[in-house]
Amino acid sequence: MGSSSRMVSVDKVFDGDTFKTKTGERVRLLGMNTPEVAHRDSPAQPFGDIASRLLKKMIDGQSVRLVTDKEKKDRYGRTLAHVYLKDNTWINGEIVKQGMAHVYTFAPNFKHAKELNQLEQQARKKDLGIWHHKRYKVLDAAKVSKKHLGQFRVVRGQVSNIKKHRFKLGKISVGIPRKARSYMPELDLQQGQTIVVHGKIRMSRTKTLFMSLYNPTDLEL
Repeated sequence: MGSSSRMVSVDKVFDGDTFKTKTGERVRLLGMNTPEVAHRDSPAQPFGDIASRLLKKMIDGQSVRLVTDKEKKDRYGRTLAHVYLKDNTWINGEIVKQGMAHVYTFAPNFKHAKELNQLEQQARKKDLGIWHHKRYKVLDAAKVSKKHLGQFRVVRGQVSNIKKHRFKLGKISVGIPRKARSYMPELDLQQGQTIVVHGKIRMSRTKTLFMSLYNPTDLEL
């Protein structure tokens, strides 16, 4: 199914990328992810409260337009949407542009993924918002370690050991999972080429650090 568009009234902002409408519908902004605010036993991440205040300032109490993509709900039952003000200000893009979120896209919802990635790159170059903090700064692939496990990071390094769906980037093994290969173009990389990848840093069963690429915007050439 394709996208749809409708107006809703904002009741409460929960954090930098989630809010509730006056009818009780929970909405998650598509294509981006802001740092977490405090949850029960988990403290707020750096810039979590700032991102939350930014979204609240932009949309709290207003009527906004929701534009969905192919998959309209996430596993928590939240509506996945691009959000626009009445003057057509694109909220998702504005938050990324101000450096308060990193791009976070998953199949099949790729609407505006390229634009968001361009906005993120501009924010990174300007050292805006989260990109000025050591927790989010682009990480050198040669310096990735176990202390980064579980973190979603932007990593830069030189390509080596190139296979059809996998390659090495510094200390990290980077691969395209089978379920994502229909969305990803075939890798066209050169030995020693410097690239940037986006993803969560994990540990394999063989104790190797790895990252998975799920869509084209996870890879910057």
